[in-house]
Amino acid sequence: MIRTTRAPRARCAALCAALALLAAACGKEGSPPGKGPAADRLPHYETARGFSLPASSTWTRARRRGYLTVGAKEDQPYLGEKDPATGTYSGFDIEIARMMSASLGFPPGTIRFRTIASANRETALQNGQIDYYVGTYTINANRKKLVGFAGPYFMAGQSLLVRKDENGIHGPRDLDGRRVCSAAGSTPYQRIRADYPKAVLVGYDTYSVCVDNLLTYQVDAVTTDDAILIGYAAKAPHELKVVGEPFSKEPYGIGVPRSDNALRFALNDALEARQRNGDWKKAYEATLGLSGVPAPSPPAIDRYPAT
Repeated sequence: MIRTTRAPRARCAALCAALALLAAACGKEGSPPGKGPAADRLPHYETARGFSLPASSTWTRARRRGYLTVGAKEDQPYLGEKDPATGTYSGFDIEIARMMSASLGFPPGTIRFRTIASANRETALQNGQIDYYVGTYTINANRKKLVGFAGPYFMAGQSLLVRKDENGIHGPRDLDGRRVCSAAGSTPYQRIRADYPKAVLVGYDTYSVCVDNLLTYQVDAVTTDDAILIGYAAKAPHELKVVGEPFSKEPYGIGVPRSDNALRFALNDALEARQRNGDWKKAYEATLGLSGVPAPSPPAIDRYPAT
């Protein structure tokens, strides 16, 4: 028998009022509120003076034009998000992009961000549309055949987002008979279907719709990478929480043109330096850390050989 969760009338009324406010905040009914990291609390990244990387054709072109073009996501709370009113990007991935820019000798304020859909990341890097890409980009062997990766800068893993009042779901083994939402056809969706077949799987085009359905008690959990779920929890901390331990490994890397090993190596050096001087942790705490999840230890850099 499928178990469903029904909110008390008072709880439903409160949620309806909350959703009305959320809709006003971000223009989409049911979505988490449109607040982002506080600009005045974001770290300042000192720009490297006299930096030069002539062996990198990507860096050389950027230096000639005077700015870096960086691919990013625009719809992932506290990771990569674009304010539709101002066009400003914010989130942990955006901070990683900015600190890398500073290490390459470009003031972070000169970056021109460009939203690139997941399906178009490799093409954008191969065609020179962007100089590098930072946006929940999992490093794997197949992608390494097409592009290069610096990092990883964050180790994500599939996890579960539930309502704050949910006490019966602590991990994927608690999903029997429960309605679980994910992006249709995604890797997290396929993993639940294959490994936890007693869960009642619900698929939509976007995770924001899944979160809408979670807030209105139409599903019991949302599943995808924990970094993405942490962002949603940060936006609605009184309504949502991430539970359990991650049950997959998703190392996020910085995508670069495959032949530009000089740029990849320079970004690896920059990541390690920013981890040591505390910038990485400060960036996390100003973005994803607003969910209440403490900063993890950054993963070891994968310095694979030149290709």
